[in-house]
Amino acid sequence: MKRPEIRLKNHIHREKAIVVFNFDFDNTINEKVKSIEGVHWSQSERFWYIPKKEFSISKIFDTLKSVGSLDYSALNKPIQQNNKTKLSRFVKEKTAAKIPAKYHDLLDQKRYAKNTKAIYINYFSDFARYFSGRNLASISKEEINQYILKLIREKKISTSQQNQRINAIKFYYEKVLGREKQYFDIERPRKYNALPNILSLDEIKQMIDCTVNIKHKCIISLLYSGGLRRSELINLEIQDILSSQMKIKIRNSKSNKDRYVGLSTHLLGLLREYYKTHHPKKWLFEGQTGNKYSPESVLRVVKNSANKSGINRNITPHMLRHSFATHHLENGTDLRYIQEFLGHSSSKTTEIYTHVANTDISRFINPLDTMYEHKK
Repeated sequence: MKRPEIRLKNHIHREKAIVVFNFDFDNTINEKVKSIEGVHWSQSERFWYIPKKEFSISKIFDTLKSVGSLDYSALNKPIQQNNKTKLSRFVKEKTAAKIPAKYHDLLDQKRYAKNTKAIYINYFSDFARYFSGRNLASISKEEINQYILKLIREKKISTSQQNQRINAIKFYYEKVLGREKQYFDIERPRKYNALPNILSLDEIKQMIDCTVNIKHKCIISLLYSGGLRRSELINLEIQDILSSQMKIKIRNSKSNKDRYVGLSTHLLGLLREYYKTHHPKKWLFEGQTGNKYSPESVLRVVKNSANKSGINRNITPHMLRHSFATHHLENGTDLRYIQEFLGHSSSKTTEIYTHVANTDISRFINPLDTMYEHKK
């Protein structure tokens, strides 16, 4: 079954540049679009829109990816001006920028993810518009730093968006123009290292035990026991369960890598029970039409099980992956193996779990006690 399509396009409304959301009416999509910060309803035009200056493709994608397929191709097309439309100087500047064709080509050739391509194109378009009339190849590092600083001060962009904008600009100078990395060295934001939220062993067991539906029980058990991302779970095929080797093959995960994770004996029993009753044909977890299980369905399964087990927190599928890594560390598994299990490219990503794992602090002597020991 084809997912609903949400089409984004440039438009002029009351002499201002906007981005319009076009979609066949669907209440779920309608509510999601309405929830986006900065979105307005035009009573005269009968559409939802957001001012161009407030538009963020990454924010839009993150909000709408669970309810439909995003088509942003029209954002690269110029706005069709009619006789009644008078474009202000601001609007003309916003619609004048053109991205070099090689920029698009290289994104495709390097097989960047659809979401990443959309973000790069949108942010580099902003950059090109800002330096409209200039030869982009001649823009200095200092000018680019000032551009980013202006966005931080005036637009209050997040650290995440700052990094994404820098990457989009770097792609042009380093990949399209082929310049050395040392040429382009924009100051990066200080990264906020938030600690992952995890579940205890008892909480995970409660979630699994209170889940009656065998399919849902398998989903929760597999997310946890394999340390899987939600996308990795829904992309699993039946052939990826290698019961003779007690392994699960994770294909084409993040950064286009394959890896193997261990297959739990208990999970294998659950999967065999599930297969006998549901008979999936290709995908391990299929929707009602035989397509892959949807990301939002996985989220509902996890949240419903958490609610039934009495966990009064906002539980997500990714918390099961965090819990898998943390519990392995607490059981003494070497950090290098955990890195391989999770498919992390860098050990620094995995090291964050050392800050949430429970360690035996009783064997460490507090220096304050040592300081006052002689007084006893």
